[in-house]
Amino acid sequence: MTPSTDHSQPVTVAKHGLRYNLSMKKLISLCCLFAIICCSLIGVAEETRHDAGEAVKAYPRKCSFDHLPNSVQLHAGVISGSLPADDQAFEELANLGIKTIISVDGARPDVKAAKRHGLRYVHLPHGYDGVPDQRVMELAKAFRDLGGPIYIHCHHGKHRSPAAASAACVAGGMIPPSDARTVLEMAGTDPNYRGLYQSADRAKRVPDETLDQLAVEFQEVEQVPAVAQAMVNIEHTHHYLKLIAAAQWKSPQQHPDLDPAHEALILREHFTELLRSEETQNWPKPILQLLRDSETDAQKLETELRNGMRPGNLNQISQRISANCKSCHQQFRDTPLSEK
Repeated sequence: MTPSTDHSQPVTVAKHGLRYNLSMKKLISLCCLFAIICCSLIGVAEETRHDAGEAVKAYPRKCSFDHLPNSVQLHAGVISGSLPADDQAFEELANLGIKTIISVDGARPDVKAAKRHGLRYVHLPHGYDGVPDQRVMELAKAFRDLGGPIYIHCHHGKHRSPAAASAACVAGGMIPPSDARTVLEMAGTDPNYRGLYQSADRAKRVPDETLDQLAVEFQEVEQVPAVAQAMVNIEHTHHYLKLIAAAQWKSPQQHPDLDPAHEALILREHFTELLRSEETQNWPKPILQLLRDSETDAQKLETELRNGMRPGNLNQISQRISANCKSCHQQFRDTPLSEK
């Protein structure tokens, strides 16, 4: 005859030399509770793995911000985009949780505006011909060691900053090399900037030990060579004239402070000063001729603006200056570092 089981009888359990008396019902209840907890933990672990997989696939991705055009997020801690041009842009960065802004543009960063919004600025400029290996490592160290998330920018956010960001993220192990070119394509980097694409394509992981030993003094404003600064000035004034041209050669609504004739005068002065500098005296004759032609056209543009010339004629003069700039860039400025 099989003896009956009394679930109310205590069961003795030995653990670590101690004895515990539990009723069978309590023991069954504890076992069920333990099983439920285990299943829950397994579900959380599976969900975490799933979410992690999605997070990896989520980058790089284009971002739509109100005041930061051409933005691409490469990593949870790195976004590349355009120059934060006003307080609204800096406020948007602060609202996004950005802690550090890195500029790779030659222009002087607006450190005061950044500080008003609790943001740190770091200046690590480079050219359109590519991102030098040393600069890539400095950027990788900045991404790793400076307070993040980080926003990195050039002027338009389409060329230099996505190249710098992708190369540095690869170097720091933040993204795989296969994603580097995708970042440039998302940002709209011009394929004519072969040096920038080469920097992305050739980027490799830099050992942590190398970054540890790299001595870098991150500065708010880095001294830029005079010629490079002159080129920056020309680029910015030329940009303003494009805005004026789009407004039928009147002060644009978004920049009522811009006087068309005065901006043409400033552009001509930039070309004149560049031609006077000692560094340009030994430049190739073709590039000097392009600068002289642009200086002459800028003078014409100023004169005709003061005389009230029709927009169509003004556009022709402006287009010649733009064509000269593009020709100069393609022949000289944008030549990849590997070919210099």
